[in-house]
Amino acid sequence: MRDVYSALFLFSAISAASVLVGLLFYILIAVAAWRIMVKAGEPGWKGIIPIYNVYSLYKISWKTSMFWALLGLELLSAIIQSASDGFLLSFVGWICSVAGLVIGIMGLHKVSKAFGHGAGFTLGLIFLNPIFLLILGFGSSQYLGNLSWPNQARF
Repeated sequence: MRDVYSALFLFSAISAASVLVGLLFYILIAVAAWRIMVKAGEPGWKGIIPIYNVYSLYKISWKTSMFWALLGLELLSAIIQSASDGFLLSFVGWICSVAGLVIGIMGLHKVSKAFGHGAGFTLGLIFLNPIFLLILGFGSSQYLGNLSWPNQARF
C-alpha cells in the first residue's frame, strides 16, 4: 500500500511541476506578444487575447481580410471533416486545411517582413514559433510597417 501512495505522490508532484512550467511558459509568450504589439504601435493588451492577437498580427503585417479567410477556412475544414463520411467531403476538408496552412505561412512571412527579417526568420516562426516570438518581442527587431501597403511602411 505504501508503494501506491509513493507513486501517487510522485505523479502529483510531476503533474504540479508540469502545470507550473506550462503556466510560466504561457506568461513569457504573453509578455513577448505584448511587446510585439507595443513595437508595432498598438496597445499591448491586443497581444494577449486569444484569436484577437492573431487578428492584430494580420492587421499590422498584412490584411485583416486574410485573417477572416484563414478563420473561415479552418472552421469550414473542421465542420466538413467532422461531418463527412465520404471521400469527396473529406478531400474538400483537407483542401480547406491546406489552404489555411498556406495562408498561415504567408501571414508569418508578412510578420517577418514587417519586422525587417527574411525567409530564414519565417522558417523560424513556422518551426520554432515560441522562440522566434520571444526574439521579436525582446530582441532588437524594429517594426517597419505593413509592407503589404507600401505607402504605410515606416523606414
